[in-house]
Amino acid sequence: MCSPEPVNCFPVLVNILSNTFLRLSNSTARFRVWSQLFFTGGNVDLKNNIFFSLFTYLLVLAAGLPPLFAMSSVEDYKVNSMSC
Repeated sequence: MCSPEPVNCFPVLVNILSNTFLRLSNSTARFRVWSQLFFTGGNVDLKNNIFFSLFTYLLVLAAGLPPLFAMSSVEDYKVNSMSC
């Protein structure tokens, strides 16, 4: 009923429970639930653009973090704070 991967168990459980409740209410409708972990279709150029834009964003973020730590240390030095 469920594969060893826990990601697939929840959609299967929702499918079983929803169809059981529909049968109890004498309905002829049925639910069909499936899970797809990753987007498999689409444009390869779009995926590349998204990847490189996120990569650029992370590079800018990584370049901006070390000065924040350095400024914190300078501020601590200016006020003569002591660490425990």
